[in-house]
Amino acid sequence: MTTPAKKTPVPNPRAALDRSDERLRHNEGLTAVLHTFIDRIKSGDLGMIPVVLGLILISAAFSLLNPVYLAPNNLVNMLFDCATVGFISLGIVCVLMLGEIDLSVGSMSGLASAIIGVLWVNHGWPVAGAIVAALITGALVGLVYAQLYTRLGMPSFVATLAGLLALLGMQLYILGPSGSINLPYISPLVRFGQVMVMPDALAYLAALIPGVVMIAQGLKTRARREQVNLSSEPMSALLIRAIVLTAIFEFAVFYLNLGRGVPWIFGLFVVFAALLNYALKRTKWGRSMFAIGGNREAARRSGINVRAIYISAFMLCTTFATAGGILAAARLASASQQAGTGDVNLNAIAAAVIGGTSLFGGRGSAWSALLGIIVIQSISNGLTLLNLPSSLRYMITGGVLAIAVIVDSLARRTRVSHGRA
Repeated sequence: MTTPAKKTPVPNPRAALDRSDERLRHNEGLTAVLHTFIDRIKSGDLGMIPVVLGLILISAAFSLLNPVYLAPNNLVNMLFDCATVGFISLGIVCVLMLGEIDLSVGSMSGLASAIIGVLWVNHGWPVAGAIVAALITGALVGLVYAQLYTRLGMPSFVATLAGLLALLGMQLYILGPSGSINLPYISPLVRFGQVMVMPDALAYLAALIPGVVMIAQGLKTRARREQVNLSSEPMSALLIRAIVLTAIFEFAVFYLNLGRGVPWIFGLFVVFAALLNYALKRTKWGRSMFAIGGNREAARRSGINVRAIYISAFMLCTTFATAGGILAAARLASASQQAGTGDVNLNAIAAAVIGGTSLFGGRGSAWSALLGIIVIQSISNGLTLLNLPSSLRYMITGGVLAIAVIVDSLARRTRVSHGRA
């Protein structure tokens, strides 16, 4: 009996070609991402590139002038200061997305701190009850602005300017002749605003979350695109972006832990920035915000409830301003007539614009408030370390704001020329 000869396998040219294409796509992944990045810049979609470059230049300049600038504890103090005005800036992002403005956020934050001081310290309310009362007051003020705008057609500039004066008057009236109320130093609220930092292990764990979320969203996007036979980002490029982002955050946590650590108040700010950014990018409400900011009439004709969106934006703005005022009172351990005055309005609005939110509406993100306020606090902190007068800080911050608006305007013209606005 003879054994049948083994058949020689016939190479499959199609399988070999598929493997070759797969290797080619893998090798060209980073190149494709780089080309896409360059195309976005050419088309005027700068995103957060200018503010990141500006932050690097600012940090390099101040660290050369004073090495203490990049000391871990100095950066920790900077993050404590960022959170208070940062919360106010999150609200500004909401109204700027619609092409509107709120000039009363500083006064609203000052009134919130006065409400906390009077109800908690003078009248003996539980601190939680005082916080809730302040937040409800802030939401009602935003509702009034929205009604003035949607019902009576009063421009937001005028309505909120009138509100600035009215809220400032209410703040002075509530505080009374003393003009200042000290908050208990040993209270959890004050400790939260001044000294509380995350445990090291928890901070390292939190730094992993952005990379994990990036990978999860990237895989979800890839699956959806592959289902409809569309090209998707190479897996290698997605992993590299997530690894680089995670490495940056982990190093930042490591460096801050060399000092006091990551402040809880800043962590709370980041959480709310992430929640707002998710709402803007991933929900029907957020898509409606972008649509109305881009073209209000087109959004109305497409069936969007324009009035409801305006109401939500103004109420969120004043509520975030209230939260910022509460945290500012905790940070300073007092409620005074000076709370919410000075450069609070300027810094809150400038942070959103410097971070990349357009003054013309229809473009921006919550992360712009975070990056923008870090830039502003970096300038303020650096000038303080150099013992330079506050007048110079105002001029420099104003110049940075002007540059940010110019960049936004030029980018908008570029997008129009490319048919993307």
